[in-house]
Amino acid sequence: MPKSAQATKVQPAHRKTLRLLSYNIQIGIKTRRYGQYLTHSWKHLLHHPQRFDNLDRIARLMSNYDVVGIQEADAGSARSGFVNITQYLAAAAGFPYWDDQTNRRIGRLAQHSLGVLSRYRPTGITEHRLPGRIPGRGALAVRFGDGEESLVIMIVHLALSRRGRLSQLDYLGDLVNDYRHVVLMGDMNCRSDSDEIELLLNKTLMKEPLHGMNTFPSWRPKRNIDHILVTPTVEVEHAEVLDYPLSDHLPISMEVVLPDSVELNG
Repeated sequence: MPKSAQATKVQPAHRKTLRLLSYNIQIGIKTRRYGQYLTHSWKHLLHHPQRFDNLDRIARLMSNYDVVGIQEADAGSARSGFVNITQYLAAAAGFPYWDDQTNRRIGRLAQHSLGVLSRYRPTGITEHRLPGRIPGRGALAVRFGDGEESLVIMIVHLALSRRGRLSQLDYLGDLVNDYRHVVLMGDMNCRSDSDEIELLLNKTLMKEPLHGMNTFPSWRPKRNIDHILVTPTVEVEHAEVLDYPLSDHLPISMEVVLPDSVELNG
């Protein structure tokens, strides 16, 4: 259960729209060139106040959305000043509901996690441990509504290895097929035309409206490794990569129209 820029279109009153954002925030580290992976590597281990200046800017972007999926957050360790980053962003951006999943714990030094921020009250949140030879990858499944007509938003951060991603997307395909209305978002570490994404599309009815849009590295995007995919019942109004380089990834946004049968509760 949850813990506590574009043109406006005139839509018919009955249309249920949802503004989605997925962002690998690199624990609030702003990276502008490859060399900073070395010179700023200490920021992955030690606390620095400037992290929260950057997180405040990220929160201002997130405040424009209804549901946000976060990758590379921290659940409250020495490097974040023992502040839960997902909780911090939820408060700064004005989200009433949030939750996170810690997938890799390195003592007091780091608590690697996924997060969700929502303006609507989830009816259930399930944590999944993804398969892989190296543990520490997970999926956060957030459900809105009840029964067969519920909407499920899955937030993921997949493995660096191709073998690991194939196994993880095969597992996620089984989860997706358990529901009718699904959004799958996150850093998948593979391109739209990869064997891994093809495996998922072949196993499910999902589609990727935002195809081939580069998100990494943020200062000169050459690879599309961040994705938002949907099942056919979720109608996509608009999708884009945002030029908001406050991490080593760029965020991706999507506006969708939900079936009338999906219930969203504030």
